[in-house]
Amino acid sequence: MAVVAFTLIILVGSYFAGLLGSLTGLGGGFVIIPLLTLGLNVDIHYAIGASLVSVIATSSGSAAAFVKEGITNMRLGMFLEIATTIGAACGAILALYLPTQYIAVIFGIILIGSALLSLKKKTENIVREKSYLAEKLKLNSSYPGPNGTVEYSVTRVGGGFFMMIFAGIISGLLGIGSGALKVIAMDTIMRIPFKVSTTTSNFMIGVTASASAVVYFQRGYISPGLSMPVVIGVLAGAFTGSKILVNTGSSTWLRYVFAIVISALAVQMIYHGVTGKI
Repeated sequence: MAVVAFTLIILVGSYFAGLLGSLTGLGGGFVIIPLLTLGLNVDIHYAIGASLVSVIATSSGSAAAFVKEGITNMRLGMFLEIATTIGAACGAILALYLPTQYIAVIFGIILIGSALLSLKKKTENIVREKSYLAEKLKLNSSYPGPNGTVEYSVTRVGGGFFMMIFAGIISGLLGIGSGALKVIAMDTIMRIPFKVSTTTSNFMIGVTASASAVVYFQRGYISPGLSMPVVIGVLAGAFTGSKILVNTGSSTWLRYVFAIVISALAVQMIYHGVTGKI
């Protein structure tokens, strides 16, 4: 394949990956890694390296808009980043020694789980329950709603923190933002509003990916020629997604499209992993 055609395919694919990652809080790696490994026969370690760079770009592109709008809970995000960074470094080291077919199967399973989670109806749970740790760390916050400022409380801080360690391990192992696990930790365990958990996830995934990217960079698995079109495409998609989410707050139709595409990619990843073709 010609270099120009190869670059254009990556640019277009990365744009849609950034758009989906921004709107769902899941990160663009869910699309980029299958695109590179299954569609373009790129070694999975180099695909993960490029994906990590794209995750950083996604976070940078969409997080700026969300922080400006006052939706992101920055204090909570910075606290939970301690856990995700530790987990990401451990996951990245593990990925270097784990056979590629195992990584592909694990990735496929995570994809299916993320597809199912994307179909779950999201509700803005406003919890008033007091938490000693949340008050001590000043994690409770508010965000601008359609009818004025909405205040919320953070609960079960310890459970959310340990879930973030696991999310970091998955991020480093598979080269994704593991936004689905972060959203679960904040939305289900810590009981903060979904819109806040999604935007805070976007804010966090860049730092998580950076911890993993250092390990991949040291091993030579981050290729500038591969990463450049990925970053450009993802950034463009992330900015588009952030504008859509801020202005509409709804992407129901996109969740169904996302679930179908991701499920198809998951089956392919698992098949190629089991048969040793990746």
